[in-house]
Amino acid sequence: MKGILLLNGLPYGGEIDADGARVYCCDGAYGWAKGKVGIYKNIGDFDSLAEIPSPPPEEIYPSEKDFTDGEIALRKMLADGIDDIDVYGAFGGREDHFLGNLQLLYYATEHGAKMRLISEKTVIYAARGRAEFLNIKGKTISVFPFSAPLHILDSRGLKYSYPKVLGYGECRGVSNIVAEQSAYIDFKDGDTALILINRGSV
Repeated sequence: MKGILLLNGLPYGGEIDADGARVYCCDGAYGWAKGKVGIYKNIGDFDSLAEIPSPPPEEIYPSEKDFTDGEIALRKMLADGIDDIDVYGAFGGREDHFLGNLQLLYYATEHGAKMRLISEKTVIYAARGRAEFLNIKGKTISVFPFSAPLHILDSRGLKYSYPKVLGYGECRGVSNIVAEQSAYIDFKDGDTALILINRGSV
């Protein structure tokens, strides 16, 4: 099932295709998202919102809590059977929240869901087994280990080859270029990669 998660970071200025998707909106994201996309559920403590959102939240969480609003929303989405999630508003704002949003990518992957953080400039997601790049010839991609060291078995359709192993503390996965209309990277079973696609110019 498709879902969209809206967070209270930098507002997303593009169009959001919510056709057939359930939209979960976190707290202050309502300020930039209302009227832009139909919201299925509003979730959070609403400490950064000066109005009651519509639809009204099923529960208002305390501002002092163990989970961020984004993590609460993600857990609800997974419990609702949503396994394909696009996230908007995950960039900008406080750096600790952005790093926390990267952790949510890993959580979603561990629970069998595909999840992408999307801005006008960048798409970030976690990949296991194979990362495929279709119809983005000329775009820049970067690859980082997102679990233990990342073991790269094979790659095709990219300008630069990769070492067999990418470890933490290394930047050799930064700024490759997709050279063909169809490209891929194969990873060792159990490894998780963090993939960044530059949606703008190289």
